Formats: sequence, C-alpha cells, structure tokens
Amino acid sequence: MSPATLASVHALSASTLSDLDMAGTAVFAISGALVAARARQNIVTFAFFAAMTGVGGGTLRDLLIGAPVFWMHATAPLAVCLGIAFLVWCTPHRLWPERAIDWFDGLGLASYAVYGAAKALAYGIPWLPAAIMGVVTACMGGIIRDVLAELPSIVIRPELYVTAAALASGLYVGLHELDMPPILAGTMAVVMGFGLRGYAILHKVDLPAYRGYGSIK
Repeated sequence: MSPATLASVHALSASTLSDLDMAGTAVFAISGALVAARARQNIVTFAFFAAMTGVGGGTLRDLLIGAPVFWMHATAPLAVCLGIAFLVWCTPHRLWPERAIDWFDGLGLASYAVYGAAKALAYGIPWLPAAIMGVVTACMGGIIRDVLAELPSIVIRPELYVTAAALASGLYVGLHELDMPPILAGTMAVVMGFGLRGYAILHKVDLPAYRGYGSIK
C-alpha cells in the first residue's frame, strides 16, 4: 500500500471509527437478546443469541478477507455480548419499545457496514468487494439471529434493509476513494445508512418488488 493509504489505515485504527466495530457488536447483541426475551428463553439462550448476533457478521468478514477473527484475539467483544445479555435478562420486557429490535438492528447495520468496508479496504481488498464486504458484515448477524429464532429473515421483510447497508458501505468506500478523512467519511456513511433504515422502519418503505412472475402463463 502507498504511504498515504497506510496513513489512512493507521488513522482509522486510532480514531473513533475503530469503535464502530464494538458499537456494531453491542447493538446487534441487544437485538439478539431481545429476540430471546420475546421468545421467553433462559439466560443461557440469551447469551447465545447475543453472542451469535453480535459477532456473526464480523466473523464471516474476517474469514473472507484473511484477517484474524477479531473476537478470538480480544476479550472485549464477547464480554460486551454476555454483559448485554445479562442486562436485557434483568430488564422487564415492557421497558423496551415494541420495535426496539428493529432500531438497534438498524444502528448495528449502519455501523457494521461502514466498519466492514473500512477493514476490507485496510486489508487491501479492492473497492467493489470491500463495499460488498460491508454489506455482508452488516447483514449476517441479523440473518443468523433470525435463523436461530426461526423467524422470517429480516433481509426479506418489507422495509429497506440490505439497501441501507449498501448505502452506508458504498458511501464510505466512495468517500474513501475521494481521500476524505476516515472520521468524516465514516460519520457521514453511518448517519446516512441509519437514516435510510430508520425512514424505512417508520414509513415501511421498500423497493419495487418483482412483478413478472404473475404474467407467466
């Protein structure tokens, strides 16, 4: 990598953007624990759902880009997931808003999309696969959670989901290619991705569905 790219990577690692990984892990863990709460599961299942949802996307990301799996080399990610599971377990479910799962998931989606793309770029992945890696990182935790809970996957629910991850990831990669400082690029991308997901949750916005199947005779 060029000196400028290396400097950008080091700035990213030392900056607030590096906290996006932990933020994404934490909010996805909350959504996983809330699913366990809704299903009236025990504390062990709470912990399992929180951990699998929290680290699932990042695990796949690291395996695909050839990076050390992040939670295997640091205690904090799993500790955060387990702590959140215990916190949600101790909290009456009525205190959580009805759509809390969707909002926490949306924040995790935007954060993980940006961090996933940023980490892929830092490992020398070209811009297009890096953007896709941001989407994969963002979506896999929610997919794993829904599969474990035997729920319809959040990816195919009515509101925009993958599109919001793609916006956050793609915007970060595009701004990175324009040499925008990582902090500013990451902040803009997270805000835009979460904003789109939040708008979709509130107004049930979706892309047009495929209509050709019904015309086949």
